[in-house]
Amino acid sequence: MNRQKIFKDFLSWRVHHLNDRSFVLILSIIIGFLAGLAAALLKFTVITIGETLFSFYSDSDTILPLIIFPIIGIILTILFLKYIIRDNVDHGVPRILYAISKLDGSMRNHKTFSSLIGGALTGGFGGSAGLESPIISTGASIGSSIGQTLKLSYKHKTLLIGCGAAGAMASIFTTPIAAVIFAFEVLMLDLSAASIIPILMASVTGAVTTKLLTSEQYLVHFTITQDFIIQDIPYFLILGVITGFVAVYFHFMHFKIIQLFSNLKTLWSKALIGGGALGILVYFFPPLYSEGYDSIRQIINGEAIDLLDYTFVDGSSVAFVLLGFVILLIFFKVIATTLTTEAGGIGGIFAPAAVMGGFTGFALSRGLNELNARFNLHESSFTLIGMASVLGAVLMAPLTAIFLIAEMSNGYELIVPLMLSTSIAYLIAKKFNKHSIFTQKLVEQGDMYQYKDMTVVKQIDITKLLENDLLKLESTSNFGNLIELIKQSPRNLFIVNDSNDNFVGVIILDNVRKDMFDRSKYNDPISNYLYIPQSDEKADVRTDARDILNKFKKTNNYNMIILDDKRYIGIVSRANLLKEYRENMISDIDDR
Repeated sequence: MNRQKIFKDFLSWRVHHLNDRSFVLILSIIIGFLAGLAAALLKFTVITIGETLFSFYSDSDTILPLIIFPIIGIILTILFLKYIIRDNVDHGVPRILYAISKLDGSMRNHKTFSSLIGGALTGGFGGSAGLESPIISTGASIGSSIGQTLKLSYKHKTLLIGCGAAGAMASIFTTPIAAVIFAFEVLMLDLSAASIIPILMASVTGAVTTKLLTSEQYLVHFTITQDFIIQDIPYFLILGVITGFVAVYFHFMHFKIIQLFSNLKTLWSKALIGGGALGILVYFFPPLYSEGYDSIRQIINGEAIDLLDYTFVDGSSVAFVLLGFVILLIFFKVIATTLTTEAGGIGGIFAPAAVMGGFTGFALSRGLNELNARFNLHESSFTLIGMASVLGAVLMAPLTAIFLIAEMSNGYELIVPLMLSTSIAYLIAKKFNKHSIFTQKLVEQGDMYQYKDMTVVKQIDITKLLENDLLKLESTSNFGNLIELIKQSPRNLFIVNDSNDNFVGVIILDNVRKDMFDRSKYNDPISNYLYIPQSDEKADVRTDARDILNKFKKTNNYNMIILDDKRYIGIVSRANLLKEYRENMISDIDDR
């Protein structure tokens, strides 16, 4: 009881002493700090699990651990979700977008730790997926939980989700600028002064927190050892084209595997088949183990030949053996990643997409250099630019990818080729896939709205727009009863209910006008003139205003019948709904 009183007193004090902007700014710093702590904890846990596992095999040349560990991680993740959380953790960016679009910005509280633990188990045991989705989901959930606890509006709650996601992404990659861009480009938050400052603060706070708590060697960053050469631009353009098609392949294969796994009915059948297939892939292609940044680091450090460690091939004798192996890695990485997540693991596609791009950039530059030494292309530069190109095209977020790689490489020396190659890759991917890998399913299911629309729509209260001056008659009435109502009503629509006052249909004046003066029709049952509205011509009072607007768009009607369960409670006119939408839009602009 004392806690409730203290909480109420705090809310009262806040209202009188802090305006909304100041309060949200303070919360954004807190959320960024918590997201940074979560990211540091995730990194520490994954590293500790990995080092502990391999400490038992430090003197072994066998590849067996690489095959078994990911399967164990997937099984542990499934057991954790099934018996401890007892819920399906729909993690990652799609779930965040769904919460923003359909759940009033509310995410379940357990997501503040369930995605984190599940991601640690999957990633620590070498699952071929990234750590960014679990940590971004964790950060967003922290923001949502704080917003729900403080009973904030949809607008502020969603902004805190963006703060959590940006803080988490900045933490995992130590890329605060890219994280801010991510919040607007991928989460589609509305860019305004009121939103950008809190997200900036959360992003910076998260990045600084992780940097303070995490050893430098465990942070994801790369060092550019070669400068950008203007003569290489034609080859960067070629890289953009190739990576665009690699992104298209990534998108296609990802959803193809998801479709195949949807035919498997049980959780354990997915784990058995997915885990087994993943083990086979890792057996033949050890670099598919874990997220893949270590492989990129080997390439950039000039140690690409080490990719062949624990394999059955020797690249020292034939130069093109390594090249062919890397090309195969490009094709199999997305398969390994999707097998990991579909089998029951928790992980993201940021790292796999970037790693595939890195392999592509390396393969192109190494291939041209082997063909003719005069090319002398800088393989590390092509690797980094390939990472940005595939990532930007897969996410449909070119700016996020450009600044992510620029920050991860500790400089902007490659900004021109990054922009060129990523833009081309994005345009090619956009030609084949209208929506990003995050939004594809949401759009198909009708669960995806723009945030700026949702902010305005959430402010519309349908009950305040109801008009209930339509006259009603029972379904047992005759035509003569309707004529009496027509004399009393200025409206051209009449409601017909049954004896239990449940809605049956409507009578439209234009449909009866020709019989109004024919007295021989007055004893005819009213059902002769009854019109039963289709599903798009009526709506429940709890229906989202955006859905009602879509119904108006489909039917082109002027009025919408509104029901409370089966009972008629009024109509909403299209004109009044659009007027309310416009007024809220203007009010939202004024608040920025």
